[in-house]
Amino acid sequence: MSIDVNLQHDLKSLRISAEFNIAEPGITALFGPSGSGKTTLVNMIAGLMRPDQGHIQINDHVLFDGARGINVPVRQRRVGCVFQDNRLFPHMTVRDNLFYGARRNPHKLPEDEQQAVLEMLGIATLLDRRPNLLSGGEKQRVTLGRALLANPDMLLLDEPLSALDHARKQEILPYLEWLRDHRSIPILYVTHAIDEVARLADDMVVIDQGKTLATGSVFDMLGRTDLPPLAGRFDAGTVLRARIVSRDPKAEVSFLECGGQRLVVPYLGRPKNPVIRLHIRARDVMIARTPPHDISANNIIPVTITKISDEPGDAIDVTMCFGQDADAALLADTSGRPKIHARITKWSGSRLKLHLHQKVFAVIKSVTVNGQLRDQ
Repeated sequence: MSIDVNLQHDLKSLRISAEFNIAEPGITALFGPSGSGKTTLVNMIAGLMRPDQGHIQINDHVLFDGARGINVPVRQRRVGCVFQDNRLFPHMTVRDNLFYGARRNPHKLPEDEQQAVLEMLGIATLLDRRPNLLSGGEKQRVTLGRALLANPDMLLLDEPLSALDHARKQEILPYLEWLRDHRSIPILYVTHAIDEVARLADDMVVIDQGKTLATGSVFDMLGRTDLPPLAGRFDAGTVLRARIVSRDPKAEVSFLECGGQRLVVPYLGRPKNPVIRLHIRARDVMIARTPPHDISANNIIPVTITKISDEPGDAIDVTMCFGQDADAALLADTSGRPKIHARITKWSGSRLKLHLHQKVFAVIKSVTVNGQLRDQ
């Protein structure tokens, strides 16, 4: 399943000129600050707004082509949409809301798959209620179910969690993770929340002032310091894959293995599959020339400096790969070694006399590591 988007559109205060391709199923985060044009792009892909120029194509199905005069109507696009305001019909029951689009779709899901969607989202017991009797999290689950039951070729999720408080967000996130890992459907996830990107996304499209700045794997993109929406208003950081090797419920910690190193993080429970995705902000990583002793930080990782980015301002960004053997710096880009990023003051970098290929230690407090279970 491939999605090809190349669009130009003039708004009163912004010119949209965005181009990206989604080659595989999974979640692609469309990330950028408020006002960067993300929702406008979603509206054009969904067919709610006509672009001035460009094209939108899902596999061999052309949804829009300005040069050829093609503009497929909304109902024929097979694009499921979930917005931050759930847009449920207040006069209908949950059941009628859920199947509103499916009834008009000739490509219906089989009944067993329909039931699987209801059970997966935990909404089978809500069918006879009206939307005004649902919590915010329940409303978003119903909205997501409505989109899935229409059997779309693609899902557009436009800031689906932004109207929810922290508890309701935590309620919805596991369902989005399940979609990413179990449904073979491309999902474009619009957000300006970097923690949601780190937890959910496989790939990332960075947009600012209407223009596509960069695209790529989330594991690479979150470490880049040359992108204004990431390095300026938001934090660069690291997303790592790790595996749970043991747990200590009494001490409320879990022990992980990543790149041959042990990491200690807050307790993660007992998942069926012990694969973990870690998000570590660059500003939460300290650098030491020698391994520190008698400190509260549990994670002291031997690393080798592979890049030092001296950007304008009072900070530098240091990229390090796991390991301190003689070839670590040379093999960093080809050996699959995990990398970690640190943001420190220029004064600290000068005081430590940091330089390329230097063997140092990355120091990380356990409580700063955001670990999310991933079933894969």
